[in-house]
Amino acid sequence: MRVVFVHGACVRDGSWWWHRTGELLAERGVASEAPALPSCGETGAPVDAAGPGLAKDVAAVRRVLTASDEPTVVVAHSYGGIVTAEAAAGIDSVHHLLLVSSYLPEIGQSLSSFGGEEPAPFLDIAPDAGTFTVRLDALAGTFLQDCDARIQRQAADRTAAQSLAVLQQPVNAAAWRQVPSTYLVCLQDGGTPAKLQREYAGRAGSVVEIDAGHHPFLSQPAAVRDLILGL
Repeated sequence: MRVVFVHGACVRDGSWWWHRTGELLAERGVASEAPALPSCGETGAPVDAAGPGLAKDVAAVRRVLTASDEPTVVVAHSYGGIVTAEAAAGIDSVHHLLLVSSYLPEIGQSLSSFGGEEPAPFLDIAPDAGTFTVRLDALAGTFLQDCDARIQRQAADRTAAQSLAVLQQPVNAAAWRQVPSTYLVCLQDGGTPAKLQREYAGRAGSVVEIDAGHHPFLSQPAAVRDLILGL
C-alpha cells in the first residue's frame, strides 16, 4: 500500500505538512508522497488570476496516482478534496479516499460552492495580483492552535499565494462516487466548523471524528496513521 497526500489551499511543500504522519507510516513499511500543486506556485510557474488553475493541479496529482499500480489511499486535505475528486477518478489503483476537513464536490461544483457570500476573515485576497493566501496573523489561532510553537513557526514559512482561478473552476469528475471514502471531521477546526464538516461528510461512505484542529496529521499523527492503516 502507498499513501498520496494532496494538501490544502495557500500552502507549499506538501511533504512537510504531511511529514509527522508520513514518518510513522514509513516505520510500518508504508510509503507516502505529496504532489506539488502548480496553483500554489510549487512548480515555478507564475501564479496570478489566469492560473495555474485546477486543471494543472489535477494533472499533477493524476501523474503521481498513475505512476504506480500499487494499492493507494489518497488523503485529501481541505482544498485537496476538490483536486482529488477529479484527479482520482477512473484509476483502479486508488482503493480509498480519506477526506480531512475537506470537500466531496459533485461534477460542476467548485471550491467557491462551499464558501459563504463573503471571503473568510482568515484570507488575504489580492485582486490586482490575482492571488489569495492565508493571513499569517490568523494562521496559528485558526488552523494550528493544537500544534506546538515550533510547528506553528515552520508552518508560517510554508504558506503560499495561490491563484484565484481555483476558486471558481468546477470539477469534471466525482471520484468519491466510485471509490470508497472516509471523512475525518476535525472538531477543533477554526477554519471550517465541525457543523459544516458534518454536512460535507454526508456524501462520504463513513465518518470519523477527532478532537483536533485543521491539521491532525501534524497535531495527532499517530491517530491519523492508525486511521489510514485501518483502511
